[in-house]
Formats: sequence, structure tokens, C-alpha cells
Amino acid sequence: MSKDKLEKLLWSIALPGFGQILNQRYIKAFLFIFLEFLINVQANINDVIILSFHGKTQSAINQTDFQWLMFYPCLYFFTMWDAVKDAKGESSPLMFLPFVFAAYLSTVGVVYSSKLTILGILVGPIFSPILIGILGILVGIILMRFIQKTTN
Repeated sequence: MSKDKLEKLLWSIALPGFGQILNQRYIKAFLFIFLEFLINVQANINDVIILSFHGKTQSAINQTDFQWLMFYPCLYFFTMWDAVKDAKGESSPLMFLPFVFAAYLSTVGVVYSSKLTILGILVGPIFSPILIGILGILVGIILMRFIQKTTN
């Protein structure tokens, strides 16, 4: 990944829409930032993050609006992919795979976040999608490399 693509990716991780600003795609940037704030407020994400980091997982689950939170992983990973796609430098036509699998599996993580336990500890609505999303990124990278090797 080129330095330019990595920079756009990291800014998109910081806040969906920032990568689009750097790519001078201002309408998309405004739309993504608006959607991020809308979903964030409706799902109570900031409060849930604070509760989760303080180990108050059940309170975090109780405060979460799961109907809204389910939109967040797809928006989050789509904005990252879009920023990387529009950045300068070469990229694989299969670069979307890690982002797609991360979005799908993070959404599954949201669905099961109120029940998922690891070593007997309830994971919750913030850490569950993150952990399962990492698995999605790995699956997407492995699949992308497998397809690239078999087509070359």
C-alpha cells in the first residue's frame, strides 16, 4: 500500500469522511461525516465506548441502540475502502475484500455482542465487533492473496 493510501486509510479510521476530505471528495466527505454523527448519536456509541472501557459491559449493552449500531460497521469500513480506492497509487482490484469481510463480520459481532463471552467475560457491543472485524480483515486478506495467486 502506498504512503498516500495508508494516510487516507488512517484518517478514515480516525473519523469516517476524513479520508474523503484529503481526496478532495467533499460531497462524499460531508455525507459520510453526517452519517457517522447520526449513527453515533442514535446508537449512543460514545457513551457505550466509555462504559465498555470502564468494564461496565452490561450497562453498555443496556445503553446501546442495536438497531442503529448495526449500520456502523458497514459505514465505517465502506468509508475506509472508498478513501483507499480514491487515493493515488496502485492498488489491487481485489482490495475491497478485507473491507467487505470486516464489515460483514463486524455486523455479525454487533448481533451477538450481548451474548458473546471470551474466557467467561462478556465482550459487549464495542469489543465484540472489533474482535470479529479483525477476523474479517484477515479472511479478506487471505482470500485476496489466494485469488491473486490462482489468477497469476
